[in-house]
Amino acid sequence: MKVLLAKPRGFCAGVERAIRCVERALERHGAPVYVLNDIVHNTTVVDSLRNEGAVFVRDLGDVPRGAHLLFSAHGVGPEQWARARERGLNVIDATCPLVEKVHREARRFAAEGFTVILIGEAGHDEVVGTSGWAPDHIRVVLSAADVPALEVGEPSKVAYLTQTTLSVDDCARVVAALEERFPAIQAPPSNDICYATQNRQEAVNVLTREADLVLVVGDPQSANSKRLAEICRQKGKASHLISSADAIRDAWLEGVQTVLVTSGASVPDFLVQEVVERLGENRPSQVEEREIIHENVHFELPKVVR
Repeated sequence: MKVLLAKPRGFCAGVERAIRCVERALERHGAPVYVLNDIVHNTTVVDSLRNEGAVFVRDLGDVPRGAHLLFSAHGVGPEQWARARERGLNVIDATCPLVEKVHREARRFAAEGFTVILIGEAGHDEVVGTSGWAPDHIRVVLSAADVPALEVGEPSKVAYLTQTTLSVDDCARVVAALEERFPAIQAPPSNDICYATQNRQEAVNVLTREADLVLVVGDPQSANSKRLAEICRQKGKASHLISSADAIRDAWLEGVQTVLVTSGASVPDFLVQEVVERLGENRPSQVEEREIIHENVHFELPKVVR
């Protein structure tokens, strides 16, 4: 059996930065350090940081006054910043710079009186955070089917933004529907879907055609990981989103000659390597890593933890 190992895969620059923020805060201030929501959407990463002394909370009321608090890579709205200040918390903002870019765009469009159509998953941490910066102006849609029901004040003053972890092709279909309904709609100055999401999707688009089976390593909460599996299924290939090697079923491998293995942007590479090892346990396998796009992106840490 041949195992195609997609590259790029695994940690993006924003995820790497967020994890380092937690680690650096623990080194500098000691445990406990509090984190609002999961720092990234990966249970293995969260559990590892919890074992080091990070405490993950869903409500700032659970954080002692004056404690050190991290906002996750997905970002938060201004109401969370206000609550943190009220409680005297020492905030370390681990928001991905590419998510912060979307926040700035939301504030700018709202200040200019636009209705902002945010393409994304309602309830996702990133969408909740972005919506918080312009709650009276933002409408959330996920698919082209949502567009006809949109209500806006002035059709000539409509703009759209996107969650950073969407399927590029699915997002394009929603944008096309928006442009048809609102011909004057304004786009963001540059693509909101992050470079890592696009690159991982491009890699599976290229490599899926060579595979009989696709295994995407990623957490069920991870939007970008789910998108990778969905893209492969849309291409007619058997595809499974798995959190670890333990999820692999022998029945999936029957008659399979080539397996494509990739991972979402919040997945540590050791989980991918464990999947590759498991695939080779009971059958001869040849592993070939294929780099489709070279990545060399890094984000500077916030000043408070440098």
